[in-house]
Amino acid sequence: MSKFIMTRRGLIKAGAVSGVALAAPMHFVRNAFAQDTSCNMPTGDTVTFGWNVPQTGPYADEGADELRAFQLAVKHLNGEGDGGMIQTMKPTALKGNGILGKKVAYVTGDTQTKSDAARDSAKRMVEKDGAIMISGGSSSGVAVAVQSLCQDMGIVFMAGLTHSNDTTGKDKKRYGFRHFFNAYQSGIALAPVLADEYGKDRKAYHLTADYTWGWTQEESIKNATEELGWSTVAAVRTPLGAGDFSQYITPVLNSGADVLILNHYGKDMVNSLTQAVQFGLRDKEVNGKKFEVVVPLFSELMAQGAGDAVKGILGTANWDWKLEDEATKAFTKSFGQEYGAPPSQAAHTCYVQALLYADACERAGTFFAPAVIEALEGFEFDGMGNGKTLYRAEDHQCFKTALVVRGKENPKDKYDLMEIVREVPREELTYDASIFGGDLGPSDAKQC
Repeated sequence: MSKFIMTRRGLIKAGAVSGVALAAPMHFVRNAFAQDTSCNMPTGDTVTFGWNVPQTGPYADEGADELRAFQLAVKHLNGEGDGGMIQTMKPTALKGNGILGKKVAYVTGDTQTKSDAARDSAKRMVEKDGAIMISGGSSSGVAVAVQSLCQDMGIVFMAGLTHSNDTTGKDKKRYGFRHFFNAYQSGIALAPVLADEYGKDRKAYHLTADYTWGWTQEESIKNATEELGWSTVAAVRTPLGAGDFSQYITPVLNSGADVLILNHYGKDMVNSLTQAVQFGLRDKEVNGKKFEVVVPLFSELMAQGAGDAVKGILGTANWDWKLEDEATKAFTKSFGQEYGAPPSQAAHTCYVQALLYADACERAGTFFAPAVIEALEGFEFDGMGNGKTLYRAEDHQCFKTALVVRGKENPKDKYDLMEIVREVPREELTYDASIFGGDLGPSDAKQC
């Protein structure tokens, strides 16, 4: 892996970062932080972050946009460009001059949208490249695996795009933090809109990605719609990266269902939705009703891949570049100037996570992981594109505004494919931290 640092002359390779501190482990005592005992404490003039994203596999499009956002975040943290959301975040300790007097460098890895590959990649970045924080990923299976690794190594993990309830539920960890919303919140946000638009007497057929995100997405949207009167005809699991979904779509035609719910993401969603439309599902009438297709978790990148098939499709999103708040405008402007296109929700959540970690280090006055964790737990902020947001201490889940969106019938261009149907306030999306179980575990100082 190559290491880079952003300077006023552009992106250059950085020198080697010093090795792991050899001090004996210390137990964490609140507000009594040792400064040199946790994993990869920087001793030179740079601090290294690890960007672990899917550069190959079914979620590679999201990964590419995440990496762009991370690179932009490094640029802004080091005082390059217009500063982006550093100018809108409130409160913030960031000054756009690095972090605690050190410039930010980074290394990258490819998760391949596979848990084992993601763990190996993260481990290499920590052990060989001196990464003090890991972020990224577009799969909840990856997030859960890497989060567990980071807990064991004493490295803070700022999760990228992960939507499974388990990430901050039964699999939550003290060293892991999620800004993205979850499947439970998608169900709460989307179900009332589905009932209003399609009625309360509906029969749903689920096709579900067969891993932690798909399972919890299916469960959440199923529970939310059944509570409003829908029934479930069938729920069928599909392998990640299937490509051809025809064998799964054919049975839907004679199932008696009048709604197909695609619990898919990335290229899987592009393929399954496109093939469902090609099979004529959206032209059918079943049970005296127009057949509908729903995609609970949606994105502009997926809409671009699916083309006309997304028109009229309802779903949810964590964020959208067309929001009118000043933070969204600032980030969209910065990203657009850098890359010639608006950012995706994957890019947004990764950029925000990078800034939140950096800000926590500044507020804590140290890179010592337990102190940074304490600075993040219970932190409430604004000016990052989702309104007032809370990083809840009990489970490290962010609570903020989420969106119900729909594929536009008459988009202006390829970047204008979704319209915002409703902005769902954080109060409606807040739930008791105990409902998904799990235990954050300790935040003792550790050695990697």
